[in-house]
Amino acid sequence: EGLLEKDRRDNRNIGAHGASHILGRVPGGSPVTLLTHCNTGTLATAGYGTALGVVRALHERGSLSRVFCTETRPYNQGSRLSALELRHDGVPVTLIADSAAAAAMRERGVQAVVVGADRVTANGDVANKIGTFQLAVAARHMGIPFYVAAPSSTCDPTLASGRLIPIEERPGTELTHLGGVLLADPEVDVWNPAFDVTPHELITGGIITEWGVFAPSELCRAL
Repeated sequence: EGLLEKDRRDNRNIGAHGASHILGRVPGGSPVTLLTHCNTGTLATAGYGTALGVVRALHERGSLSRVFCTETRPYNQGSRLSALELRHDGVPVTLIADSAAAAAMRERGVQAVVVGADRVTANGDVANKIGTFQLAVAARHMGIPFYVAAPSSTCDPTLASGRLIPIEERPGTELTHLGGVLLADPEVDVWNPAFDVTPHELITGGIITEWGVFAPSELCRAL
């Protein structure tokens, strides 16, 4: 019960710090348009969420215009979970294909990208759901701040960089099948990593924790 309450409290602090930082950085003030990836909300935490906690905090302040939510192939955590949560809470959300993310940044006025993290290394590299790295590259190209929202417990100072993080590879059937229906050549070679690593230099907004927002290179030392 104590851990449950701590996680909820930490998530609300992450949301508050992230919302304030984004509002202080985005030109023209609120309301803002965000883009997020995978599921980082109530269904992924003890409640409220990390990256979705930032979304919720902005919504509660009346400072959120819309959040674009990627489907997060191949397991669809974005479409099955994040979109469900946000609709349930009355948050304005638009579901997009993963391959539409860069176009949404350019054509739909995305002002910040906020994602979660499974691990943060000593130098600020971040492992997260596959597809995060390419979002960071696109955001950097377009000058859009890229944020990672995660509790301080996600920081692992024993690993010098993201190259040392083991990456899980998932069954190839997640790509070749959908709902039990074969969509590809049954003998095709499949590479299906569950996560990727985003280099710290692409995290241009900062890493949002329950203690505040830090530059990636400062996070572990500060904590």
